[in-house]
Amino acid sequence: MNVQLPMRKAGVWLAAIFVALALSACSPRQMIVGGLADELSSQGEAPEGDLELARDAAPFYLKLSESVLRQNPGQARLAESVAAGFTQYAYAFVAFEADKVEGKNMAEADRLRRRAAGLYERAYRHAMAALEAGTPGFSARLASAKPADWLALRAEQAGLAYWAAAAWGGWISLSKDHPDIVADLPQAVRLAQLAWAADPAWGKGALTGLVATFEAARPGGSRAKAAEYFDQSFAQSGQQSPGALVGKAESIAQPAGDRAEFERLLRQALALPTPAAPSLNDAVMRQRAQWLLEQADSLF
Repeated sequence: MNVQLPMRKAGVWLAAIFVALALSACSPRQMIVGGLADELSSQGEAPEGDLELARDAAPFYLKLSESVLRQNPGQARLAESVAAGFTQYAYAFVAFEADKVEGKNMAEADRLRRRAAGLYERAYRHAMAALEAGTPGFSARLASAKPADWLALRAEQAGLAYWAAAAWGGWISLSKDHPDIVADLPQAVRLAQLAWAADPAWGKGALTGLVATFEAARPGGSRAKAAEYFDQSFAQSGQQSPGALVGKAESIAQPAGDRAEFERLLRQALALPTPAAPSLNDAVMRQRAQWLLEQADSLF
């Protein structure tokens, strides 16, 4: 899961959005809001390797972007950015924190997981609304058990579908007490597969990694096939993605009880060269790899 939360120009855009929302003339207002949507979308693509800075700045950006999105709900690029932001924040700063505190404070871990589930749901709904706007009837057709009913996605929709599926999967994984939510897992898997069919190289292996995670997690899934997807994801990243290695360790080696392979993959992830401009995704995955190694005695 790529983690890239934007940090720049927040004060400028806060002032601008207040001006935009105060305008009474419809056309100028729409033009300004549309321009803000474009700018916020581009800011959402900016890499940020400082985890603390990203964590502190993300809520402001997300609330601002969400406000603009509500004024311009057809802006698919901004919807993708907002869905990505909420999903990434939930994973990197809420769900992961729950994992880390669980051994000391179960009540706090439960609270954090409920919060993460809510953030994942929020991301999912933004992304699905944009997919539905771009392809009317998509959601209803996706719910069908008949492959002939499913609507194909365009390559430019792969990112939206990725974040919708990733957020959906996160929401499902934290909703074990809600069978109606868990029952949607086949649809989330289906959505990821449709996105992969549209653009299998999306996100330099990120989408392939998501397909791998779903293949390992779904009832009846094949761990062997999931391992192939993880290897493909790593190759698509130019053998630079710690996320593919951490995903394979958690989804394949750990359930199989293979501690040696689990630790090998995590050490390989930590040994990858650090890019000159590291992404938050790399930073989070390296941190998780180190934490998982430290927890190995309790995991096996």
